[in-house]
Amino acid sequence: MTYKGYAARIVYSDEDACFIGHIAGIKDIVGFHAESVKELRAAFEDAVNDYLATCEKLGRAKEKMSAKLP
Repeated sequence: MTYKGYAARIVYSDEDACFIGHIAGIKDIVGFHAESVKELRAAFEDAVNDYLATCEKLGRAKEKMSAKLP
């Protein structure tokens, strides 16, 4: 899953019965979760938008996704 040049790393938690993800390839830890793929995509896009807005608000550079994901 990608959005605005960022990728998501996603796992399914059987214990929580939901998908858990984070923005991959950046040092900051930005997470999101949802119960369906449709909700997950929306949550990921919200997380990216929030991350970019927060960087702008704080006046700090936005990390670019690294070419090689860990």
